[in-house]
Amino acid sequence: MSAPILSVKNLVVEFPTRRGILTAVDEISFDIAAGEVLGVVGESGAGKSLTGAAIIGLLEPPGRVAGGEIVFDGRRIDNLSEEQLRSVRGSRIAMIFQDPLTSLNPLYRIGEQLIETILTHIDMSPSDARKRAISLLDEVGIPAPETRIDAYPHQFSGGMRQRVVIALALAGEPDLVIADEPTTALDVSVQAQIIQLLKRLCHERGMAIMLITHDMGVIAETADRVAVLYAGRIAEVGTTRELVHNPQHPYTSGLMSSIPSMDGDSDRLVQIPGSMPRLTAIPDGCAFHPRCSRSLERCHLERPDEFTVNQSRVACWLYDKDAPHD
Repeated sequence: MSAPILSVKNLVVEFPTRRGILTAVDEISFDIAAGEVLGVVGESGAGKSLTGAAIIGLLEPPGRVAGGEIVFDGRRIDNLSEEQLRSVRGSRIAMIFQDPLTSLNPLYRIGEQLIETILTHIDMSPSDARKRAISLLDEVGIPAPETRIDAYPHQFSGGMRQRVVIALALAGEPDLVIADEPTTALDVSVQAQIIQLLKRLCHERGMAIMLITHDMGVIAETADRVAVLYAGRIAEVGTTRELVHNPQHPYTSGLMSSIPSMDGDSDRLVQIPGSMPRLTAIPDGCAFHPRCSRSLERCHLERPDEFTVNQSRVACWLYDKDAPHD
């Protein structure tokens, strides 16, 4: 892998409450290289969206980055002031939110929102900004962009609105795009189109993309590498091919086994027993051990170290040299 454009090192996100500190993201580390798609996957509550929000500086108070470092293009950004971060957000790092309806102002035409974003980050005339806005709409696959630029958000379908949101994210020519569940509200055919669009833009522009999703099918189609999160911790990081065909962590294996088989051999889906723990009740040791059929006594007591297994990095005591083996 080439030098990373983004390095997240031991990131901790906390929420102070009257009952104490809740740790929602607990010492996670990963890198993303230029031109790479990193998929971040896990069940609801795993900390995926919070990690993306922490990177771009959009944590809702009282949430805060309480530890670790976020290094972007060789510069630490987690300790920047709001004014300094504003110069990075949008121009160098952009975000695609889950619901395009909440990302677009219904009172303004699409063109007005695009042009304002372009002028905020790039020094050019309003007429040149309009031309660039039309070019962006064309790039993301909006038909007849010269006329559709003057339409309102409600005049677009869900898939077209998501394309507009992607155009907004690209307006500042970012080096990193954080895509938070960009296909969740779309039907399967439109999902495929958006996935292909993101892959094409990543390849043509050399952008890095952090793709946050709970859909392993989307990950398999889009990502180069995958980071699996569980209860705010990294369970496994590896190449997509390795995680899809040879998952190492029991949680990753459970996620892969829960995907329906196309050959229809099974009458029932595989289910991981139990549910993600609440932030107020994270178990001691490995957070996954209450749901794991392969847990060891040590898993109940000690948080696992990370082990290198094949091409993956796995936080599981099963790979310790002293672990019992069948």
